[in-house]
Amino acid sequence: MKNTGIIYSSTERTPIMLPELAGLLPPLSEEQLGALETDLLKNGCYTSIIVNEDLVVIDGHNRKSLCDKHGLPYQMLVFAFDDLLEAKQWALDTQKGRRNLDKWELGKIALKLKPEIEAKAKANMSAGGQAYHPSEEGSATLPNLPPVDTRKELADSVGLGERTMGKVMQIDEHAPAAVKEALDKKELSVNQGYQITRQVQDLPEDEQGQAALDLVELEKAKKEIREKDA
Repeated sequence: MKNTGIIYSSTERTPIMLPELAGLLPPLSEEQLGALETDLLKNGCYTSIIVNEDLVVIDGHNRKSLCDKHGLPYQMLVFAFDDLLEAKQWALDTQKGRRNLDKWELGKIALKLKPEIEAKAKANMSAGGQAYHPSEEGSATLPNLPPVDTRKELADSVGLGERTMGKVMQIDEHAPAAVKEALDKKELSVNQGYQITRQVQDLPEDEQGQAALDLVELEKAKKEIREKDA
């Protein structure tokens, strides 16, 4: 990654928004988006939108959208990246300090990078004359979390431990909807979600959803009791 020092104005050039970059991180809350909009209307867009050499927006999607909505001018600062994966990882590293992202959110972001990380690993191994073997993290046996290079790359990309990343991958692959919804609402930790997924995995498929929901409610009840005791 390199700052080219090239700056364009929105009156000169029109940047491109890619859904895979715009949706890389969780959306801002209504309160956060409202505060950003108020600041832009009061002070203008004083922070540059970061674009690559093809004028694809890498950082500043919300600011750009709000500026377009209100007809506000903005500047674009051009950064050079080796590829889109490097751009995504840079945007993630930049945004992590501004967002209060938990382990589940970070893990889901990492999973969005998985196709590109696997493709890069395959290309690197092919260049070295080695056969590429896809990771086995999607296997049906949850208790076994074998070390996988892809998992390490994903974990490193968002700053998670490999074991935590493995649990996120297993939840994403096997967990009933109730578990994922509770994680999205920050009602469960990754470890709790993983343990519930393990507990229901051997039940008939048509019973897993209700069993998971019951266990989620039990964990929420335990949390309420702990908070009251505290």
